[in-house]
Order: sequence, then C-alpha cells, then structure tokens
Amino acid sequence: MQQFESLRASSLYCKKCQTAMPVREKLLLVLPDKEIYDYLCTGCASSLGQREVTSGEMMMSRATMARQASSRGMY
Repeated sequence: MQQFESLRASSLYCKKCQTAMPVREKLLLVLPDKEIYDYLCTGCASSLGQREVTSGEMMMSRATMARQASSRGMY
C-alpha cells in the first residue's frame, strides 16, 4: 500500500518503562542512498528501533511538500 510507505512511529513499547512511550527521531547516519534514523524513548532515552529512508522516498516527500506549498500560495 502506497499510503504507508513513509510511515513514522509516534509511540513504541519500551522494555525499561514497561509501557508504550512517545518517541523522538534522531538522525544517525547519512549515506549517499539513504538516511538512518533512531527512535528514542522520551522517558528513558533508550533506543527502541530504527527507520531507513531511501533517497527515492526523500525525493518523493520533498516533491509532495513543494506541491502542497505551491497550491497554498507559499513559495
């Protein structure tokens, strides 16, 4: 399903906190073909997972944002 290709987590289960906790994304690594992000628990700062964004996904999201901005009259 195309609508879930750029899914981002807002909360994940933390073993230390023993509950689902809000997370924040931290950029770990920038490579020529992708970026790797780490999900950190906002309660204890434990790493709860990772997300990889390919260069194709980044180009698509930037194009979508530019299209939305131009349709709203923003430049």
